[in-house]
Amino acid sequence: MDSSQAQTYPPVPQPRVIIGVLGGALLCAGLALAFWLPSRSLVHDLRDNGVTVAARVTEADSKPKYVKVQFLQGDRSETQEKLWDYAGMLPDVQPGDTLLVTYDPDDPHRSLPHAWVTDPPANLPAYGSTAIAVFLLTGAVVGMVRRRRLLRDPPTRSSPPAPA
Repeated sequence: MDSSQAQTYPPVPQPRVIIGVLGGALLCAGLALAFWLPSRSLVHDLRDNGVTVAARVTEADSKPKYVKVQFLQGDRSETQEKLWDYAGMLPDVQPGDTLLVTYDPDDPHRSLPHAWVTDPPANLPAYGSTAIAVFLLTGAVVGMVRRRRLLRDPPTRSSPPAPA
């Protein structure tokens, strides 16, 4: 039998490839939890125990990397605090703007715009890493099933065609 008539068999997925893809899925799932849990727990804490007050923006950079506000009313009146980010995002505001802020009375640094406490913005990093984790997990399962089928029922060798 020459090389043009050689039967080719589908490659069997290697265990290290399947384990690597499964590890990537677990890593992405961990990232999704790391993006999701702190933001959600802050929102739930502020919904349960938060104090909503008016605040004036005193400092904000152009990125925005930080937004500093001064509370205008309540027990913490005249206190300046940086707003907590939600999923890496901060509100698009300028110094001098006023907004409603909900803060934790025990730790005023844990504060968010009130609109984000009532209706949080989309947590795109968590959604993206969850989608990648599902994709990789699906790939690992497909690889395991394919490997099992190929090793359990190998393709049969067919006899080469008879010369004419």
